[in-house]
Amino acid sequence: MNRSLLSRLHANGISYLISGVLLLIGIPLYQVVVLNPAGLSDALNGTGTGHFTAYLTWISQHSFLFIVYRVLLVLAFVLLFTLPFSLYRIIVAQEIMGQQEQAEAEQAEAEEEQTEDTNESVVVQESNQRVEQTETDGMPAHAWRGRGFVVLAAWTGIISLVIYVLGTIASTLYFVVAPGNIDSSTVATLLSIFATSTNTIGIGLLGLGILFFGAMICRTGLNLWPVHWVVFGYLAILVGGLLCISAIGVASASGVGQNTITTIATLLFALWVFWFGLMLIRLQPEA
Repeated sequence: MNRSLLSRLHANGISYLISGVLLLIGIPLYQVVVLNPAGLSDALNGTGTGHFTAYLTWISQHSFLFIVYRVLLVLAFVLLFTLPFSLYRIIVAQEIMGQQEQAEAEQAEAEEEQTEDTNESVVVQESNQRVEQTETDGMPAHAWRGRGFVVLAAWTGIISLVIYVLGTIASTLYFVVAPGNIDSSTVATLLSIFATSTNTIGIGLLGLGILFFGAMICRTGLNLWPVHWVVFGYLAILVGGLLCISAIGVASASGVGQNTITTIATLLFALWVFWFGLMLIRLQPEA
């Protein structure tokens, strides 16, 4: 693996570790220790029965606490902006290495058998030349060709993160500046829009991207990947599936769109992100 790419992956791994800690420990602890004693849980419960004014009133009275919570949430997901393309680079690099090893094995077998067919020798040499293409940004040129599934996963992941972050920022600004006596129907509509953009569209696309990545790793399994990466791939499928289920549940929920599956999916997603960060910072250059 290219050393500049390896250094970038190490730096990204640190970002993912920080994000994982925020999602797994930092934000839940802040909710339990700071927000819930201040009455946020009661205000949120009220939104489920249509009492949105109480929620806005709580935010206006605890705007600093609310802003800190949203800043932590946005920071956790901003730190993940490079995650989809980090996984993309690793999967493509691993598959290229697998192709190189297969080509070398075929060439060695051909030499060992001392075949007389020169055309076969030319085919093997040409396949080696195609593998050793000029690198761009630490990856071979046209590395995406024949890997549309992983490209789709990468772009789905980055788009989902952008939607989630922008939706969270927009909702935060609205909740902070909205007057406490605003019409309840207007609040209900806007809450539904914000919940749909972040917890349905954003989280749903994120779940699809992670599920695609997991499928890409598991389709070759131990033939190409170490055991811990295969387990990581299956966990990605589980996490992606739960995030998609959570998104569907939020789409039919009232209020701010939180449910039990959302909590479970978020915690598993945080563990998955933290594990990915650990694996990245432990990557070593090829001998």
